[in-house]
Amino acid sequence: MNQIIYVGKHLLTFSVTRHAHSNWEFIYCTGGEGALVFDDFTLPYREGDIALIPPYVPHSNQSSDGFTNIHINMADPTLFFKSPLIIRDDSNRFIFNAFSGAFYQYSSAPGQQTPLLAAYGNLIACHLSAHDSEPKLSAVTREIRSSIINNYPDCNYELDVYLRSFPFSYDYLRKLFKKEIGVTPHRFLTDMRLQAAAESLGSDYADAGSISEVARMCGFREPLYFSRIFKNKYGVSPSVYQRDRSGAAKPADGSSMKILLP
Repeated sequence: MNQIIYVGKHLLTFSVTRHAHSNWEFIYCTGGEGALVFDDFTLPYREGDIALIPPYVPHSNQSSDGFTNIHINMADPTLFFKSPLIIRDDSNRFIFNAFSGAFYQYSSAPGQQTPLLAAYGNLIACHLSAHDSEPKLSAVTREIRSSIINNYPDCNYELDVYLRSFPFSYDYLRKLFKKEIGVTPHRFLTDMRLQAAAESLGSDYADAGSISEVARMCGFREPLYFSRIFKNKYGVSPSVYQRDRSGAAKPADGSSMKILLP
């Protein structure tokens, strides 16, 4: 499953004639835009889009200004899609990085199934499969969520500044995010920080750092504010949570010992 058969690149190209493959074809548009033309419909695409085309589906690729891409043929991918589809990479460009890695590995050993190439096949299939199970979010909500996930540990991350950088009103973004995610952007940020703090306090290394250090590592500038909202969410103070979880994590038979270094 997920075996990569071929990986290639199109440099600036304007047209690919009608053809079909005996395996799945995945096309990552790395530049420009165009349209995939099928027998009875057309799928437009632009930079950052990935086209998923099932086996034996005739199609051509047309662009007035030209496109560049990385294209992969894969045998028996673990996908649930049945028809041609366009999905969009997120701002982290995880799928692009996977395609680029697969191209490098394939080019390094053409026709050989190296362990790394097999790993890239599984990674790409997992990324594409995850698209079907994720909630359908607008592009702007995905961007905001991605920014929060990437930056929540940073005490200096200014969510308001980031939100006001969009060409939309602040209130519109807040309402849209809440409608699609279920909470406001600020609540989402705070919940991520609190969850990370709870995991840190309940880990095997919980007593390696102070409460203020855990707060700072999880994006909270003020330890007192952190303690107050942590208690509101979990019902106990961070110190009590740390004590209870750390005690529960220690093996009764003494089979494992944690050594703290100075």
